Amino acid sequence: MSTPTITSLAFLTPGNFADDDPYTGLEETLQLFEYGERLGYDGAWIRQRHLEHGVGSAAVFLAAAGQRTERVELGTAVIPIGYESPFRLAEDLALADVLSRGRLQVGFSTGMPHAELLGDLVYDGDWRGFDLSYGRIARLVDNLRGDYLGGPDTVIHSPGNIQRPRLQPHNPGLVERIWYGGGSLRSVRWAAENGLNLLSGNIVSSEDTTDFTTAQLNLLAEYRRALGGVRSAPRVALGRVIVPYDSADAATRARYREYAASRHERTLAPRAFGPKQILFAPDVVGTAEQILEQLAADPVLAQVSELRLELPYEFHREEYEQILHDVRHLIAPELGWRPASPAFPETGR
Repeated sequence: MSTPTITSLAFLTPGNFADDDPYTGLEETLQLFEYGERLGYDGAWIRQRHLEHGVGSAAVFLAAAGQRTERVELGTAVIPIGYESPFRLAEDLALADVLSRGRLQVGFSTGMPHAELLGDLVYDGDWRGFDLSYGRIARLVDNLRGDYLGGPDTVIHSPGNIQRPRLQPHNPGLVERIWYGGGSLRSVRWAAENGLNLLSGNIVSSEDTTDFTTAQLNLLAEYRRALGGVRSAPRVALGRVIVPYDSADAATRARYREYAASRHERTLAPRAFGPKQILFAPDVVGTAEQILEQLAADPVLAQVSELRLELPYEFHREEYEQILHDVRHLIAPELGWRPASPAFPETGR
């Protein structure tokens, strides 16, 4: 069995906040990005969530995070494309990326969570006949490439300026930092054929197997097969819920164990999710020694060099900081990871 060797370490956080006090939660999430950068993490990622106590606009949040950090990659996993305008979102992402000096990593998915509630609020007319799938992502990527609109003689006039029209700011480098959250063979094949980086997490489709590990290995193999010569060096990042409790107090350790136990049943058999059957990976919870033993036995982790910690929903800021601290000091170095640059002084814990 291959030994995992991780060269890039990131975390994904849900961006929780209280219903009656959203500012405090969002500010604490920005502080968590700052804390992760001080620890030396390579990436800090946010979920995009609609109608929930979380970040509804990843582009807005990452623009703010870009002003609070200097080095760390800023990612979103994932933006459901069904609610987005391929042109307007491309404008927002390009602007946020320029403000962060080229640090955005943008993940997408298809679909529309809570479509029965939101669809009619987002669209005028019957959106059920629109292409809200892969084609919409492809259009956004095309917009980011910045091709001129209209013919060679088409120009627009603004005060003191005449120019050929295209998406502004023109920022073609962002195209190389687009990711797709692929959980099925069809989706990873599409991502590869379109030259997108791949995010693979702790949920995959059950296709020809009821074993999570086998299913995820099949996804990685299909992605790399379909990639062919589209891109010479694609990025593949693996997401895992990893919760060490070495520096946690007794009450927090008990909370972590209860959390893992509450989610264990879903890992035992495929679960129905609309027309699909899906599989869940077990959470990795315990001491650093126990976690390293489990990760060493994970054949999927051995296939990638980028690891993304998927932080649990509804935990508190101090718990997130404790998890990031323990992974950075007790787990990641044992997987071969080293910070890309010296970490800042660790304040906040």
